[in-house]
Amino acid sequence: MMNNRQLADTFTLIGNLCEIKGEVIYVVLAYRKASESLMALPREASEYWKEGKLREIPGVGKAIAEKIDELLTTGKLGFLEKLKEEIPPSLAELLPVPSLGPKKIAMIWKTLGITSLAELEAAAKEGKLRDLPGMGAKSETAILEGIASLGRRSARIPLGRAYPLALEIIGQLKKVKGVVDAQPAGSLRRMRPTIGDIDILVAAKDSKPVMEAVVSLPRVLRVLGKGATKASVEFTDGVRAQVWVHPPQEFGTAFLYATGSKDHNVRLREMALAKNLSLSDHSFLKLKGEGEIFCATEEEVYKTLGLPWIPPELREDRGEIQAAKANKLPKLIEVKDIKADLQTHSTWSDGKLSMLEMARAAAKRGIKVIAFTDHSVSLGVTQGLSMEDHKKQATEIKKIQKQLGDSILVLHASEVEIKADGTLDYPDEFLATLDLVVASLHTSLRQPREKVTQRVINAIRNPHVDIIGHPTGRLIPDREGADLDMDAVLKAAAETGVALEINASPYRLDLEDVYARRAKELGIPISINTDSHSEEDFDMLPYGVATARRAWVTKDDVINCWPTKKLLGWLKKRG
Repeated sequence: MMNNRQLADTFTLIGNLCEIKGEVIYVVLAYRKASESLMALPREASEYWKEGKLREIPGVGKAIAEKIDELLTTGKLGFLEKLKEEIPPSLAELLPVPSLGPKKIAMIWKTLGITSLAELEAAAKEGKLRDLPGMGAKSETAILEGIASLGRRSARIPLGRAYPLALEIIGQLKKVKGVVDAQPAGSLRRMRPTIGDIDILVAAKDSKPVMEAVVSLPRVLRVLGKGATKASVEFTDGVRAQVWVHPPQEFGTAFLYATGSKDHNVRLREMALAKNLSLSDHSFLKLKGEGEIFCATEEEVYKTLGLPWIPPELREDRGEIQAAKANKLPKLIEVKDIKADLQTHSTWSDGKLSMLEMARAAAKRGIKVIAFTDHSVSLGVTQGLSMEDHKKQATEIKKIQKQLGDSILVLHASEVEIKADGTLDYPDEFLATLDLVVASLHTSLRQPREKVTQRVINAIRNPHVDIIGHPTGRLIPDREGADLDMDAVLKAAAETGVALEINASPYRLDLEDVYARRAKELGIPISINTDSHSEEDFDMLPYGVATARRAWVTKDDVINCWPTKKLLGWLKKRG
């Protein structure tokens, strides 16, 4: 019987083929929504099916439920088989190519008979695409660059997908009798943007019940290995997890070892040797004389080495040990420090809730200032606002501010498109009327480095732009960011005082940590925003804060942490 991953893949394929066929977009989105829901289920869809509860799955209506029923009953789907007769299924592998949409794919297939990525690449290299309608030499080059970028994609899992799953697993393991603690480890605990496998460390005297619990977790597809103290499993969505069990008295050294990074741990082992100690995941072994030093906590490990505890986000061997030795570790920003969200969207553009609903949701989470940065007019897919629409929105903001009272301050703002020619979507006279302006790249990301960099610098130098949103425009793992000359971008930002955004969406986390740290060093203001389009999106904030922590950022570096009076003063001065 088909598992959730197989069902989800089927509906993804249907959605992709329907898009190439030219079906209306809501049909395509319905199939993709069903796929996402199936992947997120806490148990197998077959169980809902047996209980007659398929319609209780989000995004599964009558038509989708009937298709799931057919797939689970027969293992096949007549609708899909007929669709495959109309549209070669291999065309779906062309959709991820940047700059190549479904209409172009259909045109290339019908004109040249190309049905695979390999055939497309060969045709582009031979110059066979440039004479097609709406194409040209530049389009051909862009397609080749897009295919090359696909080859550079990582198989690693986005943080936003891995972290909730890890917490779910940990929640299950903490219920096991005898478990003292369970925590994420590895690159997940260091909050890197992507991870390989999920690593989890458990403190328990008896490992056997923990091992049994791991292999019995919901949605486990395969048990890859099971020993006395370690188990590895693969879930139905392809994510793999490894769980280690250590006695509670060894948990500190084990936790440190499993968190990494490798280079950080090497430095610590060198320090241990200088003290005639050998550091392992079990203990400190005394090299002179006999005996071991066991550490139940990481604090004890660092104390034994003469260091303060180092936050896991800093453990990349980027100077954190030297700073710890000198007692100069920064007091890193925390989620509770964030008091403003300066990029959010409402139903005025592509958001799911009204401004009043979004503002109340933000206030409920302790946010004191919210800026509605609904998209500007040229980004048509987001139903961007005209200047006249903005005037109407400003009137509505005045009305809802009266309803909200002092619970939260609402700013009238816009996420303004940095267009392909380097200009902004609105004239300066109009930008000057807004409380805040975020300028962002969304399109033409594959332009030559010099050209796309100049577009961003133009926005930075505009006196009405306050924040550069998600600077490179990347989407993890599907889209590489623009090839910006970050040295030039950072230099311009330092000169003008514009803020650079760390977008908290785990599928962006853009600005990257290495550039955010450089921005901090240059005195460039940093803004951490959720880019929320729904109430649930506000809960992405910890991912943005984690990226800032990896960049050694403190609350003083982030405009979202400033008191409202200081923030408004900064905006007024910029305007």
